[in-house]
Amino acid sequence: MAIANDALAATGRRKQASARVTIVPGSGKITVNGETFEKYFDTEAVRGFILQPLQLTGKEKALDITASVKGGGKKGQAGAVRHGIARALVKMYEDECKGILKANGMLTRDPREKERKKPGQPGARKRYQFSKR
Repeated sequence: MAIANDALAATGRRKQASARVTIVPGSGKITVNGETFEKYFDTEAVRGFILQPLQLTGKEKALDITASVKGGGKKGQAGAVRHGIARALVKMYEDECKGILKANGMLTRDPREKERKKPGQPGARKRYQFSKR
C-alpha cells in the first residue's frame, strides 16, 4: 500500500486485533478493510467508541482515515482502530493533541488478554463441582 507524502500511518492493537491506520487531510471519510465505516462496524456504540479521539481533538471533518484490521472480534478491532487513530493524530499534531489524548487514556494499549484454559478444568477460572463424598 503506497502512502501519500502528507499521509501518516500508525499501528493500534487490542486483544488479538491489530489495525494499520493511515490518516490524510480530507473531508472526514473513514474506510475499514475496503468497506465504509458504517457498514463494517454496524452498531452505533462501537462507532462512537472509535470516533472518540477525533471528537476530543475536533478533527472529525478534517481527516480521511483508512484502516486495515485483522484478528480478534469486532470490539477488539474497534479498540485497535481507536488506538491507531490516536497514535496517528499524535504523529500529525503532537503539540495540540498529545496532552488531550493521553489524559483520556487513548494512547495506552489495553494490556488485557484472554486467560488460558487450565488443564483438568472446564475453563480459565471455572472449576468442576467439588464433591466431599
